[in-house]
Formats: sequence, C-alpha cells, structure tokens
Amino acid sequence: MTDFKWRHFQGDVILWAVRWYCRYP
Repeated sequence: MTDFKWRHFQGDVILWAVRWYCRYP
C-alpha cells in the first residue's frame, strides 16, 4: 500500500513539474 501511495505521489509531483516547465520555459 505504501509503495502504491508513493508512486501516485511521485506521478503527481512529475505532473506538476511538467506543468510548471511548460508554463515558464
């Protein structure tokens, strides 16, 4: 369960990073 939670959190962080990168190149 912890691994699944961590993976979901990691994916969320990556998504945020991509959005910020696209917004401020």
